[in-house]
Amino acid sequence: MEVPRVDLGKPGALDEYLLDGPPDAVIHLAGQTFVPQSFKDPAGTLQVNLLGTLNLLESLKRCGFSGAFLFVSSGDVYGQVAEEQLPITEAFLPRPRNPYGVSKVAAELLCQQWSFAEPWRMMVARPFNHIGVGQKADFVIPAVARQIARIRQGLQDAFIEVGDIDVTRDFLDVRDVLTAYFGLLDRGATGETYNVCSGREYRVRDLIGQMATLAGVELEIRQDPQRMRRAEQRRVCGSHAKLHAQTGWKPAIAMEQTLQAVLDDWDARVLRE
Repeated sequence: MEVPRVDLGKPGALDEYLLDGPPDAVIHLAGQTFVPQSFKDPAGTLQVNLLGTLNLLESLKRCGFSGAFLFVSSGDVYGQVAEEQLPITEAFLPRPRNPYGVSKVAAELLCQQWSFAEPWRMMVARPFNHIGVGQKADFVIPAVARQIARIRQGLQDAFIEVGDIDVTRDFLDVRDVLTAYFGLLDRGATGETYNVCSGREYRVRDLIGQMATLAGVELEIRQDPQRMRRAEQRRVCGSHAKLHAQTGWKPAIAMEQTLQAVLDDWDARVLRE
C-alpha cells in the first residue's frame, strides 16, 4: 500500500488511506529523531513521538488492524550506563537524559499498554547507532564522509573539523537494522523489547582513519571547540543476544563495506550540492 506523506500529529490523518483495509504489518519509524532538536523543542518532540504514535494506533484500530506492529524506539533510552555494566541488555531500566529519550520511553509504554488491550502482536525495537547511505550530515560518520568527499574533489583543504571523537559507539549498518526489523515482524514475541545493535564498540577516531584510508586521502583532524561537548557516555556497547535467540538475526555487513558505501554516497551528493 503506497501512502503519501501524512502528519501523524493530527488525529485521524491516516484514516482515509486505510479505507481499503488494514495492512498486514506496521513498522513505526515516524518521529522527531534529532536529540539537539529535542532540547530546543521538547513539547514538539513529545507531540510527534508520543501523541503521533497514539494517533497511528487509533487509526489502525479503527480500520480493523490485527497484524504485527513494531515500534522503533532507541538505545538512547538507557541513558548513562557505567562502563563496568556493558554490554547493555534489555534488562537495564530506561534512564533517559534528554527529551528525545523521554518521548521514546513514553511511546514504548503506550505500545505496551496497547499490547495488553488489543489482539495485535506488538514489539519494541531499540536500535543503537546505525549508519548507511542517505543519512544526513547531522551525524558524525556522514559528516566526516561529506568532508572527505569535498577534499577528494578539491572543494576544501585536507583537514576535517570534528568534535569529541575519542568515544566508542555501537554502530550497525542500516541494512542490517532493516533485516532485524523484518525478523521481528516474523518472529518477535508480543509485548517484548529487543536491542538492535552490533554488539561491538567502535572508536570514532578509528573509523575516521579507516574512512581516510578507504578514500585514499591524507588529512589533518582538527577538533572544533564549538563541537567539543564532552560526551557523558564515553563507551557504548549493546547486546543483541535476545534478538538473536528469538529470530536468529546477527549482523552480516562488515564495517569496511558500510564505510565504503557511505563514502561513495557522499562523493555523488557533494557533486549535486
